[in-house]
Amino acid sequence: MTRIAILASDAPEAVAAAQSLRGQYGDVPPEEADVIVALGGDGLMLQALHRFMSSGKPIYGMNRGSVGFLMNEYRADDLIARIAAAKTETIRPLTMQVTTADGGKAAAQAINEVSLLRQSYQAAKLRLSIDGQVRLEELICDGVLVATPAGSTAYNLSAHGPIIPINAPLLALTPISAFRPRRWRGALLPNHVEVYIEVLEPKKRPVNAVADHTEFKSVRDVTITEDRETKCLIMFDADRSWDERILTEQFLY
Repeated sequence: MTRIAILASDAPEAVAAAQSLRGQYGDVPPEEADVIVALGGDGLMLQALHRFMSSGKPIYGMNRGSVGFLMNEYRADDLIARIAAAKTETIRPLTMQVTTADGGKAAAQAINEVSLLRQSYQAAKLRLSIDGQVRLEELICDGVLVATPAGSTAYNLSAHGPIIPINAPLLALTPISAFRPRRWRGALLPNHVEVYIEVLEPKKRPVNAVADHTEFKSVRDVTITEDRETKCLIMFDADRSWDERILTEQFLY
């Protein structure tokens, strides 16, 4: 018998679903579980993926929230059979290293994206380098983000960035409301590169850096790499695989 640990968001629908599933399938502590069942939206899924990163425990989500791209359809029946038939995908997070305004160093990990965002009414001025070579001397914008394949359908897509298949060895570098150069739409990068972003005029044009839910204010520079030593495991129903979701998303209009 597959042992499951049930996590739920605070949404009433998620709380009620958790009570129902516990009555049918039981509930063990996460450290004793074979699979973590997450009930909520994509926000809860991101929290679960961060919490159980590199634990070897896959996360099977069911949508009881407002957004559910990372979740499976909620059905209470045949849950154990669905889990047994589900396909497990591996997500590699990004590591963000920042230098703050006072010269301090900090780091955080992102499953979806690392984003730099202007802090005030002044547009940000950024210099972009890839593997030590300056590729864009000055980008004037509201911000810029680096997205994983998992995050390519989230904020990246809203910023008109490309959708990336889950197993593609790529990252999306996408500007947010670029003012100059106005026609630059971003770049697809190999996932092994180091992205270095320097904030120009940091006192006049302060910029915050965000890795999923972790934010640092008034940064001087940010270095972003894919963490090849760390992985998250996420499960999808066989008839609604990640590849199928990506294809469906690209043909929406």
